[in-house]
Amino acid sequence: MSLTVLIDYDSGNLHSAEKAFQRMAAEVGSGEVLVTSRPEDVARADRVVLPGDGAFPACRAALGAYGGLFEAIDEAVRVRAVPFLGICVGMQMLADRGREYHDTAGFGWIGGEVVRIVPDTPALKVPHMGWNDLVIDHPHPVLEGIVTGDHAYFVHSYHFRVTDPAHRLAHVDYAGDVTAIIGRGTVVGTQFHPEKSQATGLRLIGNFLCWRP
Repeated sequence: MSLTVLIDYDSGNLHSAEKAFQRMAAEVGSGEVLVTSRPEDVARADRVVLPGDGAFPACRAALGAYGGLFEAIDEAVRVRAVPFLGICVGMQMLADRGREYHDTAGFGWIGGEVVRIVPDTPALKVPHMGWNDLVIDHPHPVLEGIVTGDHAYFVHSYHFRVTDPAHRLAHVDYAGDVTAIIGRGTVVGTQFHPEKSQATGLRLIGNFLCWRP
């Protein structure tokens, strides 16, 4: 039976994510969903999901504090080529570095840096919070059935500025382009919360659970 693991490293409430992934796993027949912080579970996973809420430095430190957990994730993704989905700060940590509070090294899996959103219209506030319409930049299997104009739910003050435009799969307009989805190889990430994004988010989760790169 296929196993999808949601990484629990005390950086966010995983209840809604767990329910959404369990619902879609049952719908598409993709097997078991397990919330875990155990490296041995990651070592046998067929898919890995890394959520994250809060500040980049705090999430990176929290993940590193779990002995062997990041190493197991890194081995799963970079050696075994397991499909990986990062959500919110879990997506941001794929970058080379984050600029929140102070420079913090990311995973370096997708080139770029995480910088503060600076809208060119003073009326727009930061954090970028609420619903926004996706603009699809590049097709990808996890975006099957998702089109420009579909909306997703965001809560963030920083966003991922990719080095290679080919790695930005979608963005939103917030008085300027704000990265919404990134992808490279077997790795994808969403700045928005798919588990809170209703039909669009559930579709993306279902696509990810069926994705076989």
